[in-house]
Amino acid sequence: MKFLDQAKIHVKSGNGGAGCISFRREKFIQHGGPDGGDGGRGGHVYVEAVNGLNTLIDYRFRQHFKAKVGTHGMGRNRTGAMGEDVVLKVPVGTQVLEEDGETLIADLTEEGQRVRLLRGGNGGWGNTRFKSAVNQAPRRANPGEDGAEMWIWLRLKLIADAGLVGMPNSGKSTLLSVVSAARPKIADYPFTTLVPNLGVVEVDTANFVLADIPGLIEGAHEGVGLGDRFLGHVERCACLLHLVDASRDDPAEAYRVVRGEIQAYASELADKPELIVFNKVDIIEEGELAARRKAFEKATGQVPLLMSAATGQGVRPAMAALLRMIRDTRGQEHLTVVDGDGEATTEDASWQP
Repeated sequence: MKFLDQAKIHVKSGNGGAGCISFRREKFIQHGGPDGGDGGRGGHVYVEAVNGLNTLIDYRFRQHFKAKVGTHGMGRNRTGAMGEDVVLKVPVGTQVLEEDGETLIADLTEEGQRVRLLRGGNGGWGNTRFKSAVNQAPRRANPGEDGAEMWIWLRLKLIADAGLVGMPNSGKSTLLSVVSAARPKIADYPFTTLVPNLGVVEVDTANFVLADIPGLIEGAHEGVGLGDRFLGHVERCACLLHLVDASRDDPAEAYRVVRGEIQAYASELADKPELIVFNKVDIIEEGELAARRKAFEKATGQVPLLMSAATGQGVRPAMAALLRMIRDTRGQEHLTVVDGDGEATTEDASWQP
């Protein structure tokens, strides 16, 4: 299934049904009076977050969604039926924005969360509503209220505990395939990863979700390479795992480039806790590795962990450190714990026996 993380669609609520002008006419009953019923309400437009979806591809080939109109009122004081609602089913983590793409209408972060975007038009009153002592045979009824319409943007931001960032070919996809059951595309050329990928990482008795996004290069915030549009998928993460290719001539420069693009995208994202890891240490001589690590520490003030995703060296300690960072950031709440039978349950990780 093709990954699509944003879509522009047009939604319209249903018009209300018109009220009815009718009079009761039965044998042996004189002056039956008005009996026109009200029109039915038009259908609403809802958006709902559901389980089992991870893309907005359903809105790629259909952009117009219109709720049903309400049925007109009828004689014998019969009210028209309400129009059928439209429910837009989207993945958890979807944001709904106005046509300008900036004004937030709703942010669906939990399964089952539902928001009404547009209200259906009210049904018109039948002539029964207008009878009075001085007007016993009103020949008046209201038309139904028109529904509302608007263009909206649906924007998906994947929900993960940690985000994996770095330059192209730094080994992010390889790491994700090693620590989880995810199978992202892996090749020896830049921009192998074209869409975000999610994987569930198990560390001891806890699980967390790791998100891998396409690599960033200098000028990504201006559209260079694949741009920075996928950075939105790590905005909800508790922390970042910054993977640096230790085999590069200047790892500190690679780190600076990625940090600069993250800062240009959003300062809130740049302020998230960050775990820095040197990858591909298996292909560097020990003395050269120590020199590069020391130079990196001097240039950035950060001490990176050492790891090789290809061989597994240092992977487990890095994942354990990342789990601790997630727990510290989120107050150790609601992590997935695997019990003795291998079944996953959600518990408060701050509790201690």
